[in-house]
This record gives sequence, C-alpha cells and structure tokens, in this order.
Amino acid sequence: MIADSSGNRVATDEEGYLIEPGYWDQAVAEQLAAQERLNLTEEHWEVLRFMRSYYDEHQIAPDARFTIKFLAEELGYGRKARNYLFKLFPYGYVKQACKLAGMKRPRAWSTG
Repeated sequence: MIADSSGNRVATDEEGYLIEPGYWDQAVAEQLAAQERLNLTEEHWEVLRFMRSYYDEHQIAPDARFTIKFLAEELGYGRKARNYLFKLFPYGYVKQACKLAGMKRPRAWSTG
C-alpha cells in the first residue's frame, strides 16, 4: 500500500504508477523509490521537482528531452545530462523517473 504524508491511501495501477497524479507528495515518492530499491538523493529530488513543476503547468508528464534540457542548462550538466539522468534512474525515464514523480504511465512512450 502507498500512502501520502497524511496517511491516506494512494491508488496505483498494476505497474505501480499513480492513477491520479494529484495525490503525489514526497512520502509517496519515497515509498515508490523504496519499491524500486532506489535511495533518493538531492539530485533525484531536483529532477522530480522539475517534473512535478512541469506537470503542474502543463498537466502532462515532461518528455525526457525537457528533463535532459533542465539538467543540461539549469543544473550545468551540459552534454553529460542524458547520461546523468540515466545514472540517477538506471531503469529508464519512464520506468523510474516518471513513476517516482507520480505521473501516470505514458502509454505512447517507449519503456526507456
């Protein structure tokens, strides 16, 4: 069971993605990360906060290229941004980053 910081149950689909992204909070992300056997660092949180901000503004998960651009330009990773993203989320952008950021599984994207 996944619960938010108030202890309310948060529904996930059969793959572990949130059914309703609006119920995401830090406690939810930490529980999802534990299921993925991933310890969240400040670097992970920077990416997750960017993704949530983008979602709040556009009501859609950011494409990986927008997140890579954020890493390259805003955090200074330049040409290493793509590799860095996959170092943070080794099972892929959709499989881990989108899931931990509380996005619904993007159905039109690959699993990368």
